Amino acid sequence: MSAKPTVQSVSKLFENTRAALNSQNPNLDAIKSQLSQLKVSLVGLALQNSQIEADQSFQVLKRSVAELGAELSIKMADIAAFERYMAQLEPFYFDNRLGLDESKVMYPLIGLNLLRMLSDNLIADFHTVLERIDLEQIQNNPFIVHPVKLEQALMEGSYKKVWQARSEVPTPEYLFFMDILMSTIRNEVASCVEKSYVNLPFDDAKSVLFFSSMDELLRFAQEHQWSVSPSEKRITFKTEAEDTRMFQGENIMKQTLSYARELERIV
Repeated sequence: MSAKPTVQSVSKLFENTRAALNSQNPNLDAIKSQLSQLKVSLVGLALQNSQIEADQSFQVLKRSVAELGAELSIKMADIAAFERYMAQLEPFYFDNRLGLDESKVMYPLIGLNLLRMLSDNLIADFHTVLERIDLEQIQNNPFIVHPVKLEQALMEGSYKKVWQARSEVPTPEYLFFMDILMSTIRNEVASCVEKSYVNLPFDDAKSVLFFSSMDELLRFAQEHQWSVSPSEKRITFKTEAEDTRMFQGENIMKQTLSYARELERIV
């Protein structure tokens, strides 16, 4: 029969799991297994002692385990799990009746959650969370400022600002949701480009789709079944009879290309 968990033994397991996650080459599957043990042990502690829920050290441990789970979820690209862990952290972050000291990873995780909402177009949820954050943090905390500025750029339709924000992330973990957001934007722009142009030069297509390299553009073109002419350095879009006419989006795309060229000159 296995020994009953104690706060000390669970804390030790947490420290080992945290160290493993922070290592240079973490074994994510092994860490996920350890995390499951941690969660079972927390439940065991609560069943052994009904009064332990009022203990601050136990609450800090619960919060730390949920935070570790949220961080592991990002590394494993498990958005659903990340969302679940952030839901568990809400009482600790926004309704802290136990008076716990503020967690060091609170704002980085809240910022990641805000980015998740933007990447999934959950604008109403984004603003609901924002309303629960102190104004000082919204204005000055880099982990919150970044998604706030990003949302403003999206509302303005300034996709170039969104692309530039990718190089301004306060922590590398933000790149996960930034890449999802940029993928969504590219697909929307690509849909408009297909209807606005018969073809485009490589450089123009690369600029308007916010690619850093020509290889990325060519892979994207292949995924969308566009015709590529290396000799002419031009991409031809698939068209149907009803799509051969220009529509209002043409002017928008021409303006976007113009802005992209001007920005490249400035930069």
